[in-house]
Amino acid sequence: MIYLDYAAATPLSDKALEAMLPYYSELFFNPSAAYLPAVAVRRAYEKAKDDIAHVIGAKGADLVMTSGATESINLAFSLITPNKNAEVLISAVEHAAVLENAKRAGNYKIINVDQNGRVDVADFKAKLTPQTQFISVCLASSELGTIQPISDLARIVAEERQRRALAGEKTPLFFHTDASQGLGLIEVKINRLGVDLLTLNAAKVYGPKGIGALYVGRNVRLRPLVVGGGQEMGLRSGTENVPATIAFATAISEAEKHLNGERKRLQNLKQMFRQKLSDLPGIVFLGKDKVQLANYLPITLPGLDAERLIYALEDKGIFVSTGAACAASKGVKSPTLLAVGLSDVEIAGSLRITMGKQTDEQAVGLASDIIHEVVQAEIERLERQS
Repeated sequence: MIYLDYAAATPLSDKALEAMLPYYSELFFNPSAAYLPAVAVRRAYEKAKDDIAHVIGAKGADLVMTSGATESINLAFSLITPNKNAEVLISAVEHAAVLENAKRAGNYKIINVDQNGRVDVADFKAKLTPQTQFISVCLASSELGTIQPISDLARIVAEERQRRALAGEKTPLFFHTDASQGLGLIEVKINRLGVDLLTLNAAKVYGPKGIGALYVGRNVRLRPLVVGGGQEMGLRSGTENVPATIAFATAISEAEKHLNGERKRLQNLKQMFRQKLSDLPGIVFLGKDKVQLANYLPITLPGLDAERLIYALEDKGIFVSTGAACAASKGVKSPTLLAVGLSDVEIAGSLRITMGKQTDEQAVGLASDIIHEVVQAEIERLERQS
C-alpha cells in the first residue's frame, strides 16, 4: 500500500500513541475531581494545552479544546452578532465548515482568488466594508495547498479597525484562519499572522482524530455552543478528552521539532514526483509551487474520469483523492476548483496527491509507474469506445 492522501488524514505517530495510552487505563481519572490522582491528570492536561499553544506562540489559557477543526470553526463563528446588517467575508477556497457557517450567517461575500487559489488582496480590500464583522481565510487551501497571505490581510484588517475607532464606529471586526492543513508544514505563529482566532486539528499533524483546538485572542468574547459543567472557560462543557489532548501535544511538538527538515524532504520528493508524472498525456499541475505546501501535488488530466482513476489505483494499492474528502464523498463539484477557473472537464479529471512521513523515493517511483499504467489503460479504454 502506498498512501498519498495525507491532506485527508495522517496516521497517528508512535510517540503520540504511546503518550496517550496511560490516560485510558491507570490514569483514567476525571480531571475535574478533587482527589490527588485526578489533580495529577488535570496538571498533565493543562501542560498538554500549554505545549500545543507554545507551538503557535500562545498560552494554554488561550486555547479551547474541541472535537476537531469543524467544531472549532463553528465556535469561531459564534462571534457574529445576530444582525441583518452584519457582513461576513470568506475566501472562495474555504473548507465546507466555513462556507456553511457563512451561509447560516446570511449576509456573506466571497473573496476572489487567482488561478493558483491565492486570495486577491485587491478584491479583499474592495469587499471589506464598515458593516463587515467577521472574516475567515484559511492559512492553506485543503485542495490545492495554496498558502494564503494572512499577515497581509491582517494588516488591512488592523487599518480598518483603526479607521472605525477614529470615526467612532462601534461595529466589531474579527479575523479567523483555519490553520489545519498548514500545521506541521509551515510555521504557524499568532503574532506573525495577526489573527484573532485560529483553528487547529490534530488529525492533520499525526495526532488522533476527534481532537482540535481554537486559539481565542484576549479581546474576543465567544458564545458557547455546548453548555453544562463549564469546562474550557465555559466555552466547551463536557469532561475533557485527556488522552487525545496529550497525544495532540506530543504530535504537534514532534512536528514542530522536525518542521524544516521534513519540509525540505517533502519538497524534494514533490519535485521528483512532478518530474516523473510530467509526461502523462495532457497533465496540468495545479497551483504555484512557491506558494504551495511542500507535500501537495494536485493535478488534472482533462478528458479522464478521476473517480475511475482512483478506484483503478486503489486496486493496485495506491490511495489518492479527487479533492477535499468531504466534497469528494458527496460527489459534488469542488467550489475551489471552480473558483480557480477550471472547466468541467478539468475538474472531472482532477486528483489530489499529498505526501507525508511514510512517503519516500521508492514509494514515489512505484506510485508514478502505477499512475502511468492506470492512465494509459484508461486512455486505451476510451479509444476503444470511440
